Amino acid sequence: MLKERELSDGGAWIDLLDPTPEETARVEKQHGVRIAPREELEEIESSSRLSRVGDALYMNMPVATLDGAVLQPSPLGFVLTDKAFITIHFARLHTTDAVLSRVEAESDEPTAPDVFAMMMESMVDFSADQLETIAADMLKLSQMLFRRGEQAPRNIRKQHKLLRHMLTEIGYAGEQLAFIRETLLALSRIITYTIETCRSWEKNDFLERLETARHDLKSLIEHETHLSDKAQFLLDANLGFINTEQNDIFKVLTIVSVVGIPPTFFASMWGMNFHYMPELAWHWGYPFGLGLIAVSTVVPILWFKWRGWW
Repeated sequence: MLKERELSDGGAWIDLLDPTPEETARVEKQHGVRIAPREELEEIESSSRLSRVGDALYMNMPVATLDGAVLQPSPLGFVLTDKAFITIHFARLHTTDAVLSRVEAESDEPTAPDVFAMMMESMVDFSADQLETIAADMLKLSQMLFRRGEQAPRNIRKQHKLLRHMLTEIGYAGEQLAFIRETLLALSRIITYTIETCRSWEKNDFLERLETARHDLKSLIEHETHLSDKAQFLLDANLGFINTEQNDIFKVLTIVSVVGIPPTFFASMWGMNFHYMPELAWHWGYPFGLGLIAVSTVVPILWFKWRGWW
């Protein structure tokens, strides 16, 4: 899908969403640039992500997009000249609509580099919103994890289900943070490259906006690092609680097995079929046997209680 918006200085912003070969050829012929295919935009080498041919800058980066309820990485490419700004993507982006609204709301018609700066600002703002959402989700997870004693279900199955649910949520938050970090680092490289390359352009007022966006990116990267550390901490804590729950189960099984050994011993001893067994002739032999079995059961329980194991 090709969308083109003409700008007042004779430039244009062309947005290509999963373009067809015909649309790609039309843009290349009209603006004298090359539109890289998806395979090239997905390459991770620095030389493939940032390059310059004549006065045209070619840049690409991965961006996290929502596919239903799941974040999926998708390539995003930019071609920038002093008269044209071209975006190439293969999934719908929230930022393109936001930039279009800003362009239409501007009192002074922006140039192609100005639209590029708006795109960078919108992507930084969108990443900040995503980090705020993840931070709020992680706060809820932290409260559930460390205050669960107040509302923890007594049923072991429900406890395990709650811990597994939190483990899944923490893992998903960590996956989101990984995508966002990759996007932030790529944005930082693109903005730095553009600032260093376009200083010689005749109209370079947009570089001031990029400088501001670069400072914002620095703080966002630090915040993302903090959230990643917190996600790792919550993951370790959740796994610790799971191990504790499992240890409690094994502890109970151990106590039950140990407590059952003495009565089993006495019951099996008196259950042997020998002709001469003195206890069989005792008047109080049966009550004595039952009492000894009961005492052999209670003593290990009291011992475990005294040792603080139960």
